[in-house]
Amino acid sequence: MTQTPDILCIGSVLWDVIGRAPSHMRQGSDVPGRITRLPGGVAWNIAMTLARFGLTPGLLTTVGQDPEGHELIEACSEMGALTDLVYRSADLPTDTYMAVEGKNGLIAAIADAHSLEAAGDKILTPLEDGTLGSEAAPYDGMIALDGNLTQRLLDQIARSPLFAKADLRVAPASPGKAERLQPFLTHSRAVIYVNLEEAGYLCQREFTTSSEAALALLERGAQRALVTDGSNPASDASADGVITQQPPEVLVTRVTGAGDTFMAAHIAAESDSCPRDVALDRALTAAAKYVSGEHAT
Repeated sequence: MTQTPDILCIGSVLWDVIGRAPSHMRQGSDVPGRITRLPGGVAWNIAMTLARFGLTPGLLTTVGQDPEGHELIEACSEMGALTDLVYRSADLPTDTYMAVEGKNGLIAAIADAHSLEAAGDKILTPLEDGTLGSEAAPYDGMIALDGNLTQRLLDQIARSPLFAKADLRVAPASPGKAERLQPFLTHSRAVIYVNLEEAGYLCQREFTTSSEAALALLERGAQRALVTDGSNPASDASADGVITQQPPEVLVTRVTGAGDTFMAAHIAAESDSCPRDVALDRALTAAAKYVSGEHAT
């Protein structure tokens, strides 16, 4: 590597195909709108926001050697991410995420991350071959990890000595994958980022507030948990107590990627040594700007 990353982003990097309509939608709706195709995936969404905050993210993921993959790698590099450690498979196609959003939020989405799942622990090779670290000298920087990895690989990471010294920031890719994060609830160096629904899946109960959910995650063993709830107050809970703040009120124009933006902005604030309350405020402000159509910074 010619440049050292400030943070590693491990997980899905793919093409986001998003259809957005300015009207309310329901099942079966057929309305005019716009369709965009941009680099996406949880790991990439986090990396992109980190780059906007002046950090240099490094990607650990898999991208195919098909035309879509070459185009994706070029786009990611142009936007400020280090891609030289990405696992490039000649046999696996580049993954894709497809979603439909209306004025009333996300209507439906399908994440085709089969190549990432098939690649498995090959994407972690730089952490064990001495490029970034090894079992004898584990990587001791910050890592953002997303739940698009298989349950088996997430279990392996939670136990692996390769991650024993890392500042590990973990988020599910979606509510349906939240339970994959169970191994990190008792991880001594993991910070969990979830929304209210995802916290419910992890704790197997329903919550009405983010503070209630964050405290429940601590009761289940988490060292620290950040819980968002859309336009409702978000909370940061640790052994030092719970901080709860109201997000800025904005007009919502998009929702896909909002949670990733929140997480990245929070990581960026803490890497700048911000206190917990300031970091939470910055993250909520960045997420609000994102959903309103502005950049995260």
